[in-house]
Amino acid sequence: MSKKKQGHKFIEAIPKSDLHVHLDGSMRLSTLIELAGKYKVKLPSNTESGLRELVFKDQYSSLGEYLNGFKYTTAVLRDDEAMERAAYELVEDNISEGVRYLEVRFAPQLHIRYDFPAERVVQAVHKGMKRAAQRHNNSGRVKHGRDIPFYCGIIVCAMRMFAPSFSAYFKRLMEVHRFADPKWIYAQASLELARTAVRLRDDFGLPIVGFDLAGQEDGYPAEDHVQAYEYAHKHFLQKTVHAGEAYGAESIFQAITDLHADRIGHGYHLFSPSKVRDKSITDPKAYCQDLIQYMADRRTTIEVCLTSNKQTNPELKDLKEHNFRKMLDSKLSFCLCTDNRLVSNTTVTREIELAVDLFNMNRRQLKNAIVYGFKRSFFPGTYREKRAFVRKVLDRFEELEADFDLSD
Repeated sequence: MSKKKQGHKFIEAIPKSDLHVHLDGSMRLSTLIELAGKYKVKLPSNTESGLRELVFKDQYSSLGEYLNGFKYTTAVLRDDEAMERAAYELVEDNISEGVRYLEVRFAPQLHIRYDFPAERVVQAVHKGMKRAAQRHNNSGRVKHGRDIPFYCGIIVCAMRMFAPSFSAYFKRLMEVHRFADPKWIYAQASLELARTAVRLRDDFGLPIVGFDLAGQEDGYPAEDHVQAYEYAHKHFLQKTVHAGEAYGAESIFQAITDLHADRIGHGYHLFSPSKVRDKSITDPKAYCQDLIQYMADRRTTIEVCLTSNKQTNPELKDLKEHNFRKMLDSKLSFCLCTDNRLVSNTTVTREIELAVDLFNMNRRQLKNAIVYGFKRSFFPGTYREKRAFVRKVLDRFEELEADFDLSD
């Protein structure tokens, strides 16, 4: 067997995590087509090849085109059965490629209808995840110590901005507050979601492990959502924020300081002084360097999504030019994630292979990256349980390392 095949099989076999994956961006294409037929949702094509050509492409011209596919996936995720199925299949797909910890994120408010409240939306997702996890954890391989158990948690996403067309919930909210400042409405929706997340965790026992803010950065700053994040922070709900994906480093700084972010989604433009727009920052290069040092000191973890960044950033012509190289050189804490398995046509294994192949990661760097994915997770159990799980991951990694003929 060639070294490359050995490396591929090793990456497939090792325990992996995904801390940044969107449920509605990671459906099976066959399921999307089937549910679209069931719910009379018109698709640009009713074949997988047609949808790959017209909607879910290898490369997009902009973030807007990248997000276009979500209008079809969210349209079919409209009831308990669809949400549970999508969650079950997502966990099953991850388990099959060696993922042993998964944080599934989604925006419940995109799916709320008058007969489908937030409680049922989240419960349906949990039910699907739990069913798939139990199937693995009750298997003979886990029981007899030949594999390690699978754990998962839910991250709920608030939206930086929205329009009435986004969902029935957002339409109602905009109608009720039609004379209010839209930014105030966005903030109120986020605060309501934070309160709902804490209630579902504390009163229903659902594994909601984190709170997220997603959507367009430009013109919709994180500071508008301070109230929601303060509520999450004071109720011990861990926090991540999409920042630096399509905006400069000041967006990342705001997420860390104003919103108490424990992790940053994407963080691509942390190394882009030219993207800094705040006129009060007189030396953008020094500002970025200070922020890099600040994050390195505090081990603020970046959820890196290589394929997604390439697809949504027209300036990134070659993935080898991704700022991931600078993250490695700066010794930042990071984990490798998919973002959207369907929209980006990727897997965790593929993202890790891209990082290894394009950025010449050695075995030690790979091991650190894998471990960070588990250590910096918002694990749903106690700290002692988390430490024990990470130890199992390390033991399994080292067992496989000894079994494979590998070189740096």
